[in-house]
Amino acid sequence: MPDLRSVAEHRARILEAIEPLTDFPQPLMEALGLAAAEDVVAAVDLPSFDNSGMDGYAVRAEDVATATDESPVHLPVVGEIGAGQGGLMALAPGTAAKIMTGAPVPAGADSVVPYEWTDRGVAQVRIGRAPSPGQHVRLAGQDVSVGDVLVSHGTVLGPRHIGLLAAAGRATVRSRPRPRVVVISTGSELRDPGSQLGRDSIYDGNSFLLAAAARRAGAITYRVGIVPDEPRAFLDALHDQLVRADVVVTSGGVSQGDYDVVKEALSPLGTVWFGPVAMQPGKPQGFGHIGEDRTPIFTLPGNPVSSYVSFEQFVLPALRKLMGLTPYVRPTVAARLTHAISSPDGREQLVRAEYGVGAGGAYATPVGGHGSHLIGDLASSNALVVVPADVTAVAAGEQVQVLRLDEEF
Repeated sequence: MPDLRSVAEHRARILEAIEPLTDFPQPLMEALGLAAAEDVVAAVDLPSFDNSGMDGYAVRAEDVATATDESPVHLPVVGEIGAGQGGLMALAPGTAAKIMTGAPVPAGADSVVPYEWTDRGVAQVRIGRAPSPGQHVRLAGQDVSVGDVLVSHGTVLGPRHIGLLAAAGRATVRSRPRPRVVVISTGSELRDPGSQLGRDSIYDGNSFLLAAAARRAGAITYRVGIVPDEPRAFLDALHDQLVRADVVVTSGGVSQGDYDVVKEALSPLGTVWFGPVAMQPGKPQGFGHIGEDRTPIFTLPGNPVSSYVSFEQFVLPALRKLMGLTPYVRPTVAARLTHAISSPDGREQLVRAEYGVGAGGAYATPVGGHGSHLIGDLASSNALVVVPADVTAVAAGEQVQVLRLDEEF
């Protein structure tokens, strides 16, 4: 019987065996949600030229310094400048030019009078209010200057970063690709949703659960059809999928039963560890490498709650390391437990819970029973309460550490 590993030890061994994927320049939209693998430095100023912040008239401030509604200043309008139209390059003293928001301010002008302060004249404009020098002019480099770091190495690229990089003229950014995750469910009793069930069959929820979890983590997922409890059929399906896999995740077939096909098929290879981890749910685990490219494989238990909790604890950190995302492990937050719970001695328990924030602060309410088959309770949860292996009971009102399952990190 293999030694009982702690959750932290098993996760540490997995992360030690995982190498980040090689980074390369990716189109901006493909990099959304990934981590930048470079410091991106601005090659242009933003704005790249002085431009108008308002629709109005470009002027010299000193020419209209005395303008009031009672004593307006009248200036001849010598041209019109629209965004993307830089025809009027210079403005003579004592004149004005109609200008649109974003259009280049001509040399000689230092301010913009908004339409609202004028009579919107065409040949001549009446100005009833004086702008201060530089008012309503967006200066070149005011936002970003050449040489500024736009995005630092390791920054997770969100919509605002993508917009900034595009505005600065970058079409690509170096980042690690999304890992390709192949998900395989084993079990002769499984049927695809939408098909007819027999008296001894069940629908395959696990492959959808795990594929969805991997996709939400940022991976590209491939859900493989159901594989029966036959070692040869499992190995054939597995080797067919390795060509498109950076990671393989299986569910089922890793316990001590007579039909635990994953364990039976992979144990002879000698490259996959199978054994117990001191956790509930999810005690039977497996991890190793397969194929010529030593593709990482996670063999998770078949009960849906065990499978999902195992994904959270072991697969998710590995996927984040492959993508260069940190931290690898979902952080915990403190919350007040609303109902007492018990826990087995020597096993870290992860209790499904509803996390919320009320008048008394953050709280966690346990959801459902201990059964690892209770996927309805899992779907009703948004958190896991972490009960350490050396704790056998937690009273209502005590502070606990909670994993918030729906939070980005």
